[in-house]
Amino acid sequence: MVMKESIAQVEPEAGIRMRLLGLPRAVKQIILLFTDVVLLPSAVWLAYSIRSESLWLPASFYEALPALIAVFTAIVVFIRSGLYLTVVRYMNASSVNIMMLGISLATLMFSLSQYVFHDSQPKSVPLLFWFIALAWISGVRLFAQLYLRRFSAGMAEPVIIYGAGSTGTQLKSALTQSYRYSVVAYVDDNPHLWNMVIQGVKVYAPVHLSRIAQTLHVRQIFLAIPSASQDRRRAVIAELEPLALKVKTLPSMGDVLMGSLHIDDIRDVEVHDLLGREPVPPLDELLKACIEQKVVLVTGAAGSIGSELCRQILKLKPKRLVLLDISEYSLYMIQQELTPMALEHGVELYFMLGNVTDRVRMHRVMTLHKVNTVYHAAAYKHVPMVEDNIIEGVRNNVLGTQITAEIAEAAGVDAFVFISTDKAVRPTNVMGASKRLAEMIVQARSKNKGRMCYSIVRFGNVLGSSGSVVPLFMQQICQGGPVTVTHPEAFRYFMSMQEAAQLVIQAGSMAQGGDVFLLDMGAPVRIADLARKMIHLAGMSLRDQENPEGDIALSFVGLRPGEKLYEELLVSGDVVGTAHPRILRAQEHGPDTRTIADILTQVQIWLERAEEAPLARFLLELASQSGDLTSRSEWELSSSSDHEIKPWH
Repeated sequence: MVMKESIAQVEPEAGIRMRLLGLPRAVKQIILLFTDVVLLPSAVWLAYSIRSESLWLPASFYEALPALIAVFTAIVVFIRSGLYLTVVRYMNASSVNIMMLGISLATLMFSLSQYVFHDSQPKSVPLLFWFIALAWISGVRLFAQLYLRRFSAGMAEPVIIYGAGSTGTQLKSALTQSYRYSVVAYVDDNPHLWNMVIQGVKVYAPVHLSRIAQTLHVRQIFLAIPSASQDRRRAVIAELEPLALKVKTLPSMGDVLMGSLHIDDIRDVEVHDLLGREPVPPLDELLKACIEQKVVLVTGAAGSIGSELCRQILKLKPKRLVLLDISEYSLYMIQQELTPMALEHGVELYFMLGNVTDRVRMHRVMTLHKVNTVYHAAAYKHVPMVEDNIIEGVRNNVLGTQITAEIAEAAGVDAFVFISTDKAVRPTNVMGASKRLAEMIVQARSKNKGRMCYSIVRFGNVLGSSGSVVPLFMQQICQGGPVTVTHPEAFRYFMSMQEAAQLVIQAGSMAQGGDVFLLDMGAPVRIADLARKMIHLAGMSLRDQENPEGDIALSFVGLRPGEKLYEELLVSGDVVGTAHPRILRAQEHGPDTRTIADILTQVQIWLERAEEAPLARFLLELASQSGDLTSRSEWELSSSSDHEIKPWH
């Protein structure tokens, strides 16, 4: 691979080029202006000398005046047209047009001035001036461009572009204007383009990619196929994975059509590119039903899914969006992001610090803002953290849900959407068990036949959420590894943040009361395979028994307490379809209000006494009962008989 070297290691002229590139922009502009001020009078002098066949010297000021007017005109046009703002390395046809315009106007003024001030001068001099000035002014810039590019080519990293269509050629132009990369080959699956030379670069078939990369010492490949379907992109990325090339990509076709490509548009291939699927257009009537011109409250609004819900809700133009979160810093960050969007969409935003277990605060928020719709996303969701903090985890996840739902119903809220997780299905950890009990609370309250419509939306992992494996793997890869995976056979469901938020909103709009909606997460992903893909697409090789000299190792550390190999979405019963192809309705009914009241009374006792062991055991036993609890006899208290039973309120 061509490596960058220090100035001391390269030839002396490279040091000069480096200094030129490092000059302040204003200094470079002054140098160009000074060069033109010298070259233009020199072009006049040479034109007169050629015409008179002798070295020309003006006999008087009036004889030189036409030449001075021509020089002044050209400089003014260059300045006014922005020629000196153009970076020489990026000079293109538009820059040449400016030079031709300036010199043509200067030539015209030259001829008119001759006629006015010195009619006896040869009339062919301005024409000679036009050719000489254009050659010198453009030539010096072309020389500088080639000089700097020759240096850049020697220092640039060789790369391949996958896709030789219009987007690929645009990308080639953008990369050529940068001294960071040198495009050495195109790759395209269109046989009609194979062996063609486009912009001086040959097009190869994908089958030759490995050989080309090795021969030309390529470590990076750029995907220029923005119009390809998600399935096609995923197939291409799968083809590239074994090559251990760092893969970068361009924005979507919609972004490309917004304007010409810039090198800053290039981004690394993300997990969404590996796992993403073809989006299903959302149904507008479902998106707007619970949001448009309504007051919406999102709890846990600064979290991963909560913040994405807020982004999507803002676009649907609610009357007011209330964001509640316990973290001041996180709430501040989302405030900085969403405030400009709210101004654009004309939406009132309120950022409220508060804990969902604080009755007084929750009552104040809901009654003050006259909330219509609640999306309850506030939860402690990280399995190991809740295992180490059982009391606070259960208090927040269970009592927080009970209090939020109770206050919402009392405040006259119309719709309550509870954000759940696949870890609530037959859980083996306290976090999942606490979310399962929270689901039961919502199901029980929905049987009160009150005004508020309850619903539950259950789904798996969201790409990019805080604490998930994806950012952890990225961090470990950047640090040189090893990448830690719990188990070779661990599988998880994944969904993009945007798709999950849109489906949650649409599911809530279809609720009839007590519904449990399951989001179609697609096929489960083997975590070890995901780790290998991320290593390869970062341009690194896997270090294992077959390749002991590889870059990054994969380390299996074992399942953490409470973790499962597989996650599920269905507790019991069957599922039926809905108006949206990726939203299913589960046939689950949950306990009655009396049963859940007894359960909460017992949970409250253990919370007050900070008795973690019996609380955890009880929650796991309760959640393991896959059937719908309908009476106290169907669940067992794991507490001793001398526990004092106190009213939960």
